[in-house]
Amino acid sequence: MQQNYLSVLGQCVTEKVIEKSRFITTSRHIESEEEARAFIAELNKKYSDATHNCWAFISDTLGNLLRFSDDGEPQGTAGMPMLEVLKVKKLMQTAVVVTRYFGGIKLGAGGLVRAYSGSVAENIERAQKVFYQVCAESLYTVDYPLVDAISRYFSQRECEVKSTDYGNQVTYTVAVKKDAENAFNAEVINLLNGKVKVQKLKEYFYPFKV
Repeated sequence: MQQNYLSVLGQCVTEKVIEKSRFITTSRHIESEEEARAFIAELNKKYSDATHNCWAFISDTLGNLLRFSDDGEPQGTAGMPMLEVLKVKKLMQTAVVVTRYFGGIKLGAGGLVRAYSGSVAENIERAQKVFYQVCAESLYTVDYPLVDAISRYFSQRECEVKSTDYGNQVTYTVAVKKDAENAFNAEVINLLNGKVKVQKLKEYFYPFKV
């Protein structure tokens, strides 16, 4: 599988006013160029009356598929500075749109670069970041008397309990980081004296909160 990577979780919107111009910054996790362009189109429609909707995105997990647009601002003053923030922050599969409503005062090239890059940097600072890591998802099945013990174990470990099914026995669907899988399973088996059934389901990237 590919290497682990950092991204944002969901969407984050921030706003600031610089020299009477209103800058609205929207960042979102995307998983393809198509998703990124759909996101940009959505914001263009939402802020169709704005002076500019500048954007940048990195749509893959390696930092190779990247695009940007100044959307009418002087070349090099918006899209590229925005993209540079994503690169410096090492954010993959992330798109950002900065919407500007011109306030009547020109900022100059340097001022525009600072305004757009600063808007993105502040937005990313506030956005929830997640670290996508290869995880192993497994089923853990126990009898009811062991529910408290295994639930307590899960709550004390770095894992994600994705669902719990109560039937004749209790089955937990749990995601744990791949590199911790063997130790995690050995511990839970030892804790419950072998009275737990572990069934590996699959491996995939999972967003663990930073």
